[in-house]
Amino acid sequence: MDVSVLARQFGRVGARVKVRPSGGRRGFSNIQGTVTINIDRDRDGEFFEFQVQPGSNPLVEAVQIQPDIRHLLLMTRDSERGEKHKFLCGHDERAWFVAAVPEVPGIASVAAAMEALKPGLVRQRQNNLRIRSKNRNRRRNEAFIRQGEWFFIPSPNLNVDPKLVLQNEPLRRGRGKPHVVEFLYRIGGETVHVSNRYPNGLTATQYGKLLSRRPEARNWPWSVLRRNPQVYVRGRVRHSDHKTIELHGWHQVLMNTETQAAAMRHVAFVD
Repeated sequence: MDVSVLARQFGRVGARVKVRPSGGRRGFSNIQGTVTINIDRDRDGEFFEFQVQPGSNPLVEAVQIQPDIRHLLLMTRDSERGEKHKFLCGHDERAWFVAAVPEVPGIASVAAAMEALKPGLVRQRQNNLRIRSKNRNRRRNEAFIRQGEWFFIPSPNLNVDPKLVLQNEPLRRGRGKPHVVEFLYRIGGETVHVSNRYPNGLTATQYGKLLSRRPEARNWPWSVLRRNPQVYVRGRVRHSDHKTIELHGWHQVLMNTETQAAAMRHVAFVD
């Protein structure tokens, strides 16, 4: 892993890099945890932190760099196993981000990675509506509105029970900072028990087994939420890293496809 080359590559999009020995921090990691990628902060602002497992020698390099939009496509490869993973790294509105890219054949550019991160319904809508290529990665077009990893698709024919509409609800994925929506309506999904120790939730069976094994867990702060429901929102959507958007009418919420990547297998949409 050539740190000087990596620093120059990220420097072309205006980002800083630090490489440290692996210390168990949570982030996006490749197979066997050889490399872990985080966004961290110091007195000079945000930077990309790479934690490398001691004794390993992974290959980490930029496949494509696009300084004009401050994005690059990164590849990590385990030198022993030869397994590789790709990540889209860049700047979105107010903050740097790293997104694990699903293992789709032929992802060799920033544009291809951005398309691979779109949910299938989003890609279908932009094709049906014949959205021009130059407009497909805007945060707002006729097919969708995007804020960070969340896509919002107009649902004008949705029938909503007003009694089930919630206000100022979080949209969250794993341990990430939630996006807060003004009005939310959910359908279906799986009921789970969520705590700081189990951010992706435990089913009723898993929760019962935990309590039988560790009775003191009953006193931990738990919330009962829904995992992977169909979610619809309207009104303002707020997040500290993004400009507030306002959705006029109900919109279906779709998360990007990061969870389909090997590096994100243990992250879920919990609402």
